[in-house]
Amino acid sequence: MDASPLLARIAELLDRHSLEAILVGNAAAALAGAPVTTVDFDFLFRKTPVNLRKLKAIAAELEAVILTPYYPVSGLYRISRDADGLQLDFLTVIDGIRSFEALRSRTRVVQFGDARLHVASLADIIKSKKAAGRPSDVAALPALEKTLAEIAHHPQSPPRRAQKGK
Repeated sequence: MDASPLLARIAELLDRHSLEAILVGNAAAALAGAPVTTVDFDFLFRKTPVNLRKLKAIAAELEAVILTPYYPVSGLYRISRDADGLQLDFLTVIDGIRSFEALRSRTRVVQFGDARLHVASLADIIKSKKAAGRPSDVAALPALEKTLAEIAHHPQSPPRRAQKGK
């Protein structure tokens, strides 16, 4: 499945609503060329009253709902759409990353359609997964570390990735 059309729609909504968010997790790793799959998209964002209103507006445009499945103190806001299983997780903190600003300073911008999306570096994704230590994160580490080593060994070669849109 090519997630580019969906990522283009998400990037367009984030851009239109001026919600600054960084794609993290396996979706970001896949864009760096890592051979991983995921059924959701994870974003780091700043939790402010204004950003929460923006998140609600994005959910409404997607004809989805916002859930806080693990209590509000967890910092997780999930946009969920039953019609097709769309799941966007907006996190206020992620393991191993000190701040939104620090992570953002190391992102790369990927163009999807007419919108741009900030994507976490593979090194930061690895750091976060190591810090989290969840079994699913630990299981993904060998593939992520191998991809990072390949990128470091061939810095001029573009990483394997899904098509970024037209």
